[in-house]
Amino acid sequence: MRGEVRLKSFCAPPEAIADYAPLSTEYVSRSFAVRLTGRAKGALTARLDGSGNKEAADALRGTRLYAPRDRLPALPEDEFYHTDLIGLAVLDTGGRTLGKIRAVHDHGAGDLLEVHGPGLKSTVLLPFTRDAVPTVDIAGGRVIAAPPEGLFPDG
Repeated sequence: MRGEVRLKSFCAPPEAIADYAPLSTEYVSRSFAVRLTGRAKGALTARLDGSGNKEAADALRGTRLYAPRDRLPALPEDEFYHTDLIGLAVLDTGGRTLGKIRAVHDHGAGDLLEVHGPGLKSTVLLPFTRDAVPTVDIAGGRVIAAPPEGLFPDG
């Protein structure tokens, strides 16, 4: 459709993204009202202010849009926004630094924390379960992990 964009939403349910509009670019250089128009494979379709034709919509390809933090609902005690987890230090139960959270992934079987740090040749995917990550301390900037044996090199 002319002027429509594919919009990947990280809300539950995905359609809730329209409730947080206007959405803005990362440094709030532009903001957009959102009108959902349908679904496409793995995404929603929408019209954004300023994307009234194909060229304008194509120019937005790859643009990340963000909802203002103050519009997001408060979460229950055991739930976290991915953005709050990214960058947190990961320590084991003995206080040894394992790395930092680089990203949060959900491939359908539960969230995984992508951790990168000292002594790691590549990132490690740590299951984000109460057993593997018993403590999340957002204010302290860290999580305490009890990873499955062999997931991280012995230090």
